[in-house]
Amino acid sequence: MTKQPLSYNANDIQVLEGLEAVRRRPGMYVGGTDTKALHHLIHEVVDNSIDEALAGSCDEINIIINEDESVTVIDNGRGIPVDIHPEMKVSALQVVMTTLHAGGKFGGTSYKVSGGLHGVGVSAVNALSEWCEVEVCRDGKIYFQRYEKGIPQAPVKVVGKVPQTQTGTTTTFKYDDTIFKDAGTYKFETLAQRFREMAFITRAVTISLEDKREDKQATFYFEGGISSFVKYLNRNRDTLHEVMYMEKEIDDIGVEVAIQYTDAYSESVYAFANTINTIDGGTHLTGLRIALTRTINDYARKNSLLKDSDPNFSGDDTREGLTAIVSIKHPDPQFESQTKVKLMNAEVQTYVQQVVSDSFMNFLEQNSSVGRKIIQKCLTSARARDAARKARDLVIRKSALESMTLPGKLADCSERDPEKTELYIVEGDSAGGSAKQGRDRHFQAILPLRGKILNTERARLDKILTNREVKALISALGTGIGDSFSLEGLRYGRIVIMTDADVDGAHIRTLLLTFFFRYMQPLIESGHLYIAQPPLYLISHGKEKEYVYTEGEREVLIKKITSNGGRYALQRYKGLGEMNPDQLWETTMNPDNRTLLRVNIEDAAEADRTFDMLMGSKVPPRRRFIQTHAKDVRNLDV
Repeated sequence: MTKQPLSYNANDIQVLEGLEAVRRRPGMYVGGTDTKALHHLIHEVVDNSIDEALAGSCDEINIIINEDESVTVIDNGRGIPVDIHPEMKVSALQVVMTTLHAGGKFGGTSYKVSGGLHGVGVSAVNALSEWCEVEVCRDGKIYFQRYEKGIPQAPVKVVGKVPQTQTGTTTTFKYDDTIFKDAGTYKFETLAQRFREMAFITRAVTISLEDKREDKQATFYFEGGISSFVKYLNRNRDTLHEVMYMEKEIDDIGVEVAIQYTDAYSESVYAFANTINTIDGGTHLTGLRIALTRTINDYARKNSLLKDSDPNFSGDDTREGLTAIVSIKHPDPQFESQTKVKLMNAEVQTYVQQVVSDSFMNFLEQNSSVGRKIIQKCLTSARARDAARKARDLVIRKSALESMTLPGKLADCSERDPEKTELYIVEGDSAGGSAKQGRDRHFQAILPLRGKILNTERARLDKILTNREVKALISALGTGIGDSFSLEGLRYGRIVIMTDADVDGAHIRTLLLTFFFRYMQPLIESGHLYIAQPPLYLISHGKEKEYVYTEGEREVLIKKITSNGGRYALQRYKGLGEMNPDQLWETTMNPDNRTLLRVNIEDAAEADRTFDMLMGSKVPPRRRFIQTHAKDVRNLDV
């Protein structure tokens, strides 16, 4: 059979008018149609209000999640202009809401600094919404326009009056669930973390979040800006000195940096450009890192704190225990993509380097005792890193194939394509035995761990790599660790943590999550890490046997059985080893029936703080957490 060639002529060239391109390819404008993209809709609208704050015209922003899942964003900025646009011949409000690459951020006359670079933000939100309504208070009047799937339903009209001094914009939109089909719903905690960051970066602006679905509220206001942010991140750590803050403007580019060293072993450094968290860093982060390493080495040499025979400190040595925020305000920021995850402006690196090098050297020279503490920490780090390198080389030399021969360790699968394979990390020989017998040997591998692994929040890498269970885990995964970590060597597409549904199981799961977060974060970011959900109970009634996974499910099923006059037997599964291999397969490992939770990092700064609080060396923050949440605990083993 001969294939007919596909037609390709002028008639086949599609021109997507207006906002139809956004609806057809949402990933190009808001990064996709998942939960992250859903939250990005709110961020785009709020970014416009933040731009007003950066222009000095707004000091209050309110975000409301309504009961019907629509979202309202209110600010007291200048209000979107409503007069007739000279070229488009319609209200400027309609132009902003319905035209890509339209806004007051290009000419430099309306906004000196702006996070909204491409002018597609609010129009993209409008295009991806089932409906959107905008009210503008300006010139003593209230102007209104409604849109459905990005299309204006009527011209902009006046619907009321306000005092001349009252200005601002109110935007309400309801996302289109035909586009965001599997995005779930808005998460209050995710949004609260983002707005807390914004309030830290945008000094003296009040940002409030209200969730009418669950009657939750949070308000953020920080007079201290990024210095307050660093203090917040370090509130559960012992610090070596007060927060050092530096600020300077060079060629209309504002540079702000706050740094503080702690007794921790990991670094917590976050970069922002025009209030946007550039999670992949960029030139501002590179400038900060280069300046810190160079300045510390220069100071150590100048004050004979490094011997002539000693090599210079590496960047890793100078950043151990560092908490820092770098925030730049740029009139023309260049980002890697519309989702603004990486800053690309080359000149920013030079300016940040200059500001940090000068200020940090002055700080060290004026605070010699602090300087010596920082150098001592770098020296300890360098020695430990050298020991870790030697230990890591030993781990890497042991191939995963060799580790299979270890008794009670890795039971591999026959499939060799990583995209089709899974590694279950289970606790103990009993659970490991059930898992090995119950699994599908073709694509599921089992790695039993004996006891609890090392708490990696309280140990350097050199000590971690001497732990037998950690070495077995690294060897089985095939990725290496630390500087040599690479996803290219990953032997399994899914890494599944499967622990008992009790306190010990939760503790082991937390220890493993801490290890992955601190030393294999790309594994999480790439969506490879999961948590299995074994059933809590087996309920037998008559000839029926049903597994339930939550307390709520248990109560509903028991009520249903007893209301019909039935009797039931209840079995609580505290350990995976209590289940027969076929039960474990059917409930927890069979892809057709199981529930897996994918681990993600919604907010790296908050995750960093949480791990530090729960797993770090300071007891009072952990005690406060336990006391606060004690009343919510269920099924605590006694």
